[in-house]
Amino acid sequence: MSQSFLPPTRLLMGPGPSNVPKRVLEAMARPTIGHLDPVFVAFMDELKGLLQWVFRSDNTLTLPVSGPGTAGMEACFVNLLEPGDKIVVCRNGAFGQRMVEMSERIGAEVIVVDQDWGRAVDREAVARTLAEHPDARVLAFVHAETSTGAVSDAAALAALAIEHDCLSIMDCVTSLGGMTLEVDDWGVDAAYSGTQKCLSCPPGLSPVTLSERAAEKIRARNYPVQSWFMDFSLVMNYWGGGGKRAYHHTAPVNALYGLHEALLILKEEGLESAWRRHAETHQQLKRMLEGLGIEFVVPEGERLPQLNAVRIPAGIDDAEGRRYLLEEHGIEVGAGLGPLAGKIWRIGLMGETCRPESVTRLEQGLRGLLGR
Repeated sequence: MSQSFLPPTRLLMGPGPSNVPKRVLEAMARPTIGHLDPVFVAFMDELKGLLQWVFRSDNTLTLPVSGPGTAGMEACFVNLLEPGDKIVVCRNGAFGQRMVEMSERIGAEVIVVDQDWGRAVDREAVARTLAEHPDARVLAFVHAETSTGAVSDAAALAALAIEHDCLSIMDCVTSLGGMTLEVDDWGVDAAYSGTQKCLSCPPGLSPVTLSERAAEKIRARNYPVQSWFMDFSLVMNYWGGGGKRAYHHTAPVNALYGLHEALLILKEEGLESAWRRHAETHQQLKRMLEGLGIEFVVPEGERLPQLNAVRIPAGIDDAEGRRYLLEEHGIEVGAGLGPLAGKIWRIGLMGETCRPESVTRLEQGLRGLLGR
């Protein structure tokens, strides 16, 4: 006979999801109301304002896509690219590769700027490529590459897009809420994220924001967006603001409660304070790992504070090491992807998980694993 599922309590120190505050879980358990209820419509305006606040943007076209971060990613690409458009994609990890694949499926001409996994995108290589392809319509890059723990200079890359009259698409799934991110000041045209990383909300929603330049591109398309569900010209009739909204889809009401509460928690802390907490806790983790002789993959200066890629200690099997941490200490860490599979672990310090006590508990687990 089937019974209710009771999940174990874990310390989530992988690449996501991060631990979720009790307040957020309680918010999601509140009564469900209709997604066109006048009370919910007013709530939507407040949620949109909080998203603009965390993105540091006044963009009208700001909303939570109903789907995980990859849905927000695909929504940005299908709205801003048309068949035959040329796009320059910066690829320095798994999610840059995902950008390439999405662009190809749309029928765009893809020009790839490759960088070694574990390194930041080379600004000069991007500048040369844009100069060689003056007809490029879009520049796409990952701010915080979750597969490697490398951070790229998003402000410099967005500036290159403006200089070469391109729209910019920025993946900030792992950076939003965890490190400096200024959509308007940097001039980013489209940015997408996920709720399950530094926002400490369950997965299932993707905050996105698009500039007026991007909105103009959508209005001037020659072909309809290939995805009806992700067509922003339709979605914004529901998320556009104000009391009159046109039905588009049944919004995930309780999930939106959770995102709203998570953003309230972040606002109470202060965005700059959260950025500082992630940086300081990363330094604590760095000292601990170096004390155990565990090496980082990414050079200092290019490392993400909230996602730390480290080499698996000599003599430790990848899967067995992670199994030990999970079963004996209740700690989840992430495996490597692509060419780094079996070679690295990805240690997350995101959102609610980014606390000194998390580092202390991980140290205990690693010492047990290493027999120290």
